[in-house]
Amino acid sequence: MIRRLLAATTALALTSCATVDPAPPALDELARQYLAVQLAIGEKDPGYVDAYYGPEELAAQAAAADGETTLPMLEARVVALDSALSLVPTQPGTLEAERVRYLRAMLASARVRLRMLRGEEIPFQDEAEGLFGVRPELINLATLEPVLARIEELVPGEPADGPLNERLNAFQDRFVIPNDRLRDVIDAAVAECRARTLPHILLPESESFNLSLVTDKPWGGFNYYQGDYHSVIEINTDLPTRLDRAVDVGCHEAYPGHHVYSTLIERDRVNALGQVEFTLLPLYSPRAIISEGSAEYGVKLAFPGNSQLEYERDVLAPMAGIDASELEAYYELREALGDLSGAYYTIAAGYLDGTMTREEAIENSMRYRLQSRERATQSLRFMDTYRSYVINYGLGQEIVGAAVERAGDDLDARWERFIGILNTPTLPEDLM
Repeated sequence: MIRRLLAATTALALTSCATVDPAPPALDELARQYLAVQLAIGEKDPGYVDAYYGPEELAAQAAAADGETTLPMLEARVVALDSALSLVPTQPGTLEAERVRYLRAMLASARVRLRMLRGEEIPFQDEAEGLFGVRPELINLATLEPVLARIEELVPGEPADGPLNERLNAFQDRFVIPNDRLRDVIDAAVAECRARTLPHILLPESESFNLSLVTDKPWGGFNYYQGDYHSVIEINTDLPTRLDRAVDVGCHEAYPGHHVYSTLIERDRVNALGQVEFTLLPLYSPRAIISEGSAEYGVKLAFPGNSQLEYERDVLAPMAGIDASELEAYYELREALGDLSGAYYTIAAGYLDGTMTREEAIENSMRYRLQSRERATQSLRFMDTYRSYVINYGLGQEIVGAAVERAGDDLDARWERFIGILNTPTLPEDLM
């Protein structure tokens, strides 16, 4: 398998080299200007730069000039740079054309983010489309009532025993990992995710990560890519951690998720091709759909079929001291809950657009996402911080998953398609 992937990668590289001359200095300079303006935006918008491992002098210059830089000035720089890129002569299908297209897409989303920083109120769907290149569909929450009725039949306990979300969460909480065993279980899950990924994706020998458990964060997990094939991963433990989350977070944040994605980009775009623009990952950009979507879908690749359930039943549950006799029922419910995913965008849109109060958003999350009040409140904390970024997980998984599965039923073919999405400047439109 590895030999076949290496051969395919080599053939692709030779084909690319045969169709294009070395990148013109002008385009390399424009790429540095792109980094400079994105770093300057990051000075105004903490968290905007999700990862950066490029030239240190550009980051230092952005920090030094921050006091003299205004948002209108940054917007003017973005517009001017986009105009300059539009004038770069390219031939369709070449690396130069690919780079220009990517840079202009990133600048388009940067302009939307600058509008938001200047105080412009953009409706949820328009904001999501402007930042991430995908327009989420909103549903009428009432259309989910038949789904709730089906879930009602699956949850242990009678309707008289209490609201559906409370009974569901009480059942799910039977699978909470005890705090004193949490680190060992997560470490084992991440190691298994890595072991299942490496036969399909050849990674640099020096790749590595550090993982820590943290609290008081608006997110569930975060990967801070450092460059040199190294990540710092943090897992938030504010809420009780259920058994399936160990594998989910191991695949999402590490293998074959964010850590692998950033490692392949650094190896195949930055180091192999000298495309310095990829040393910076803006949080709000079309890359987010690819990054989060591939991280979500990566679980299905690493654990196809029922293998996640089987691994948790046979390995993780005993480690955690959890009775796994009802794990199949847990997974049946987990699959059924996926049919409620559309509620997330509708609730987020209502809350962020001001047509739904905070309490209404919490109550709707309890009703139509079947969350506990504690988890519903945590999800609003994420919305408060990241706004329309919420679409990148479920919608990203749908888009990436559909593209991967067009490769057919063969698992090796799906892995190859997955790699091709990760290590190229793929935009959401390419997959739809």
